[in-house]
Amino acid sequence: MTVRARTLPSGEPRPQYNLDRLLAVAVEVFTERGYDGTSFQHLSRASGLSKSSIYHHIDSKEQLLRLALEYALDPLMSIMKDEAATTGRALDQLTYVIRRAIEILADRLPYVALLLSVHGNTDTERWALEQRRTFDRFVADIVRRAVDDGDLRSELDPKITARLILGTINSLTEWYRPNEHHSPAELAAQISSLILDGLRPNR
Repeated sequence: MTVRARTLPSGEPRPQYNLDRLLAVAVEVFTERGYDGTSFQHLSRASGLSKSSIYHHIDSKEQLLRLALEYALDPLMSIMKDEAATTGRALDQLTYVIRRAIEILADRLPYVALLLSVHGNTDTERWALEQRRTFDRFVADIVRRAVDDGDLRSELDPKITARLILGTINSLTEWYRPNEHHSPAELAAQISSLILDGLRPNR
């Protein structure tokens, strides 16, 4: 859905916005100012759209947050339904999950960074945090089964290990820049190898 064309004082048409472009701007503002610290005036200034034009796309600021968080969470949560994450040896499942999570983070970096910054102050934020906890439990269960299989060190605590794995992946939001580093696939291969090498038993 695209905003109706309007003209600048010069007579030139204003740049048109669709919902995807508005989301991208909103994510930048939410991340910079925090969701609670962002007003429609801030969104209007950053996008160049009037408040009424923004409302042409969305009903509320929280709806905009929900859409942005869904863009980060939907592919992550879909991992739990992937065949490679649910069948076969647990270690292979874990390898797949780590690589896919890294690829998604690298592909949707600003949205994942926003996801990691929410604190649970709204219904939408609490929903997002519960989604993350569900994924954490999913990874912990795979780790537990890989330990039981003897493919990971026997002394590992599955919950702690899952948190360390996901914490390592999430740390990419602090330093990964798509134009400066490896492709998502190359990054996933290297980091998953480093993580898993440290978890395997010494033989």
